[in-house]
Amino acid sequence: MAVCTVYTAQSLNSTCSISTPSKSHLGFHQKQVIFYTKRTNKTRSTTNHVITCSASDAEKTVVIGLAADSGCGKSTFMRRLTSVFGGAAEPPKGGNPDSNTLISDMTTVICLDDYHSLDRTGRKEKGVTALDPRANDFDLMYEQVKAIKEGVAVDKPIYNHVSGLLDPPELIKPPKILVIEGLHPMYDERVRELLDFSIYLDISNEVKFAWKIQRDMAERGHSLESIKASIEARKPDFDAYIDTQKQYADAVIEVLPTQLIPDDNEGKVLRVRLIMKEGVKNFSPVYLFDEGSTISWIPCGRKLTCSYPGIKFTYGPDTYFGNEVSVLEMDGQFDRLDELIYVESHLSNLSSKFYGEVTQQMLKHADFPGSNNGTGFFQTIVGLKIRDLYEQIVASRAGAPVQTAKA
Repeated sequence: MAVCTVYTAQSLNSTCSISTPSKSHLGFHQKQVIFYTKRTNKTRSTTNHVITCSASDAEKTVVIGLAADSGCGKSTFMRRLTSVFGGAAEPPKGGNPDSNTLISDMTTVICLDDYHSLDRTGRKEKGVTALDPRANDFDLMYEQVKAIKEGVAVDKPIYNHVSGLLDPPELIKPPKILVIEGLHPMYDERVRELLDFSIYLDISNEVKFAWKIQRDMAERGHSLESIKASIEARKPDFDAYIDTQKQYADAVIEVLPTQLIPDDNEGKVLRVRLIMKEGVKNFSPVYLFDEGSTISWIPCGRKLTCSYPGIKFTYGPDTYFGNEVSVLEMDGQFDRLDELIYVESHLSNLSSKFYGEVTQQMLKHADFPGSNNGTGFFQTIVGLKIRDLYEQIVASRAGAPVQTAKA
């Protein structure tokens, strides 16, 4: 049910009119109904009643923020997340083929690159990278995310990664769940306040370099020298504007080199930590064996096939940027995903619908990057936690009394 707010405005000798949808200069659409009350006494003014309708609390979009540097696995995480809610995530039908938006049955994923205020040439002329806040329009980002959250469609700009230009905008209708992913979802305090949950993918420099080489050389045809130069050029801005956002995240997936192989230089085996903030509304951290205890567990053996160097899990309480957190860590990789259910059975607060759902999701996307290590495992778990958070928010809104705005 929509909630309508009534505004009044003074007018002289008004006549009756029928409302029409209007569009603001910021690119969002408002539906207004305007009633004009005509008076016979021309010396007296009339009052116009403008009723602006937006979604009720129960209908408002749940907003999730995902922050990470370029080439750090955001796309893979989005595919895992949207899969949890069902339906394939696809670009808007009939729209720009270079759109960055993905839409499924319940989710819409927006790439925050679309809020670049400078195209590739403009950034080069001004000597700034895409990570620099001066190259991004945070006012428009805030206004449009706020509008979508409140049930109002927007005309969102498109940044074309192929041409490096800003393309004409596309219409984004309010979904049940909006995911804003990119470099700056938690940078602007106003946008940060709109998020119902936030995740940061924290990839160490060693792992990031290996991943970026694999993606940019294989998929985008970049040379090794250009990749190295790009990383070095971005690092000061990354440290200043992107990395600082992890202090605000409700969950952090941290990817590090393994500690199971002394002086490992290959970077193929990963140590992944799931850092979960305590006290977040509608979110209960996952734990291993005994909540709040400090645990070290090596499950390799008869029930879990592990080749060298094996697998090690740790769990326990910690502090992170001054916040109380629980940390679940996995070092090593799986040989057989079907045996993952053995590990799953020792974890609690997974927010799964049935026994073995985490394993099922992992097997469903066995070809995704990270499916044999903690990156895919923890991304899947966070996806289930977000589904649970969404369902809790919807249930609490449905049970709350509906408030009607007064004139």
